[in-house]
Amino acid sequence: MSELTFEQMLEESFKTIHTGEVVEGTVIDVKPEEIVLNIGYKADGILTRSEYTNEPGVDLTTIVKPGDTMEVKVLKVNDGEGQVLLTYKRLAAEKGNKRIEEAFNNQEVLTAKVAQVLDGGLSVVVEEVRIFIPASLVSDTYEKDLSKYAGQEIEFVITEYNPKRRRYIGNRKQLVAARKAELQRELFERIHEGDVVEGTVKNVTDFGAFIDLGGADGLLHISEMSWGRVENPKKVFKVGDTLKVLIKEISGSKIALSLKFEDANPWRDAAVKYAVGNVVNGKVARMTDFGAFIELEPGVDALLHVSQISKEHIEKPSDVLKVGDEVTAKVVDFNEADKKISLSIKALLTPEAEAAQEEEDADVVSVDIDAVIAEQE
Repeated sequence: MSELTFEQMLEESFKTIHTGEVVEGTVIDVKPEEIVLNIGYKADGILTRSEYTNEPGVDLTTIVKPGDTMEVKVLKVNDGEGQVLLTYKRLAAEKGNKRIEEAFNNQEVLTAKVAQVLDGGLSVVVEEVRIFIPASLVSDTYEKDLSKYAGQEIEFVITEYNPKRRRYIGNRKQLVAARKAELQRELFERIHEGDVVEGTVKNVTDFGAFIDLGGADGLLHISEMSWGRVENPKKVFKVGDTLKVLIKEISGSKIALSLKFEDANPWRDAAVKYAVGNVVNGKVARMTDFGAFIELEPGVDALLHVSQISKEHIEKPSDVLKVGDEVTAKVVDFNEADKKISLSIKALLTPEAEAAQEEEDADVVSVDIDAVIAEQE
């Protein structure tokens, strides 16, 4: 048998490779736009940036270093210059396809960072496979601005898998809705009417505020915001405020809340403070044609009827009073059951004072008469 030449022996020491074959290589050199690998073949393998990743402009020297090993796929055994062309991203995509298929079949929850925020939704990458999450499937509520998700890690499930069309659809809404349903179930098992719980203001409207209780929202109606009068909830609360609220009523999935805690109820000792005969001070809160409502303290208003404002006839309260005026009056009626208090300024004139006034008026009249008689003489 003839002896082999050195070149022949060297040639036979290298393995043979074929297009489409998966091989393992060791990085021997890295440039910003390409990687050179030793794949155990007579020629080195070249892995370009475009065959490493789909991300444009990546500096490969920041990702891999000499000595690293990686699995690659042979694209072309000889590129015309004696080099082997390799791909990493296509092999990763093939593996990713299998991974996505398994996740789709098993309805597995996947986690990935949002790679792009698009006009119609979000794009994420799982093992080099791009998955699109339409805006309608990002959350269980409509979100006009998706920019807050940029760079965030999110969870989702695959609800459409079509490798032939390279169509992979993710669904985050399904998970959000399921979690909310579970949190709601746990919340309703935990809370009862009369409980005091902590919540966060989620939205403020003209008629009240919606409070996130961690599983469900409760309504804090404007009438339950204070023992006093609240004209505009938006001037009292803002989104993000943390509140301790009283659960007033639970009706099905609806929760009514209140900030009118009993220990701060101004009517608790009102019977003593505003007993009939007491003289009180207050401020004109609002007026009608028949009288003025006087705020004695937040949550306690009293009616000063037009007939009780003065001894003289007054057509309407606004002729002598305006909102904000301070008044002093006597309590002439107290109805705790209906929470009604009636006041009178006229009643401040005691019988003695009225008699003295009448005597003074009589003296003035007498003097006037005497003067008239004197003039006649």
